[in-house]
Amino acid sequence: MSVSKLFDPYKLGAVTLSNRAVMAPLTRNRAVAGFVPNPLAIEYYGQRASAGLLITEASQVSQQGQGYQDTPGIYTKEQVAGWRKVTDRVHERGGHIYIQLWHVGRISHTTLQENGGAPVAPSAIRANTKTFVGGSFADVSEPRALEIGEIPGIIDSFKRASANALEAGFDGVEIHGANGYLLDQFAKDGSNKRTDAYGGPIENRARLMIEVAQAVAAEAGADRTGIRISPVTPANDVSDSNPQPLFDHIVDQLNALKLIYIHVIEGATGGPRDNAPFDYDSLRKRFSGTYIANNGYNFKLATEVLDKNKADLIAFGKPFISNPDLVERLKLGAPLNDFDKATFYGGGAKGYTDYPVLGRQAAAE
Repeated sequence: MSVSKLFDPYKLGAVTLSNRAVMAPLTRNRAVAGFVPNPLAIEYYGQRASAGLLITEASQVSQQGQGYQDTPGIYTKEQVAGWRKVTDRVHERGGHIYIQLWHVGRISHTTLQENGGAPVAPSAIRANTKTFVGGSFADVSEPRALEIGEIPGIIDSFKRASANALEAGFDGVEIHGANGYLLDQFAKDGSNKRTDAYGGPIENRARLMIEVAQAVAAEAGADRTGIRISPVTPANDVSDSNPQPLFDHIVDQLNALKLIYIHVIEGATGGPRDNAPFDYDSLRKRFSGTYIANNGYNFKLATEVLDKNKADLIAFGKPFISNPDLVERLKLGAPLNDFDKATFYGGGAKGYTDYPVLGRQAAAE
């Protein structure tokens, strides 16, 4: 049996996690009518409750915030009721669960927007990327620039979603500030060409992310509010000419708000960890709360990083899709199930709730 800090308990705000392994947010496109979580999600998350912390798939804070077909929301009573069944199951099994709050900004399609309108963005620049609509991948639509008078409504949608999340029984919320979605689009100069209070200097471009974090922390409590950032990922066609000072500033501001954690995608999302130079230790030193490290982690790297105190928690993504009992497998040094990419996005139980756990797998062999 493996010995590693990965299996040590960890105090996160008011809760004690049973281990330091985090299930990262994973979009699965299985919501049912009304963008309510699929009933299968109750078992999906329940199966994975042995993770120290579960972070749900990204969930839009409004219809405008949706960018992909069949993703769940957290802005209607029906969605709240659907999520309540998920949190109840996770808690019954001794787990802890946060919901990731999402506004995709320009990474959307007119077919998902109210009255077929244009997606919104900091600036009217179409991203060179695709979204998942109509059962296949399609180019994202041309966005329009948000008017400054619309921005308070964006902030309020995150605040209302936070209140809904607590009503749904979540232990906390994670703001999605990463991967080229709206808050990241505002922060990075490749996608933000504004000349008002939300564009130009670092302080202005970071403003929306910080104002959202402030509003969510005021609603949910700073000790139940985390945020995900991705300083140098090229995901969804975002870039910044000088990310180090930008994210040093962002983390300084988040630290002042006393958020419970920062969840940092190190390198290119789902790709190389060394795609661009960046000093993640700088963020670690600037932030007095919990640092969750993400991207390309296996047991060996996770153990090394925890031993060096370069992170407090380690997030795993795809391994949790195909291994509901990932923590137990890592502890025993057991082989991992391979995942089936064809079932990642959309569908039913296949590739979602039917991956075997060790006991069931052994009995079947």
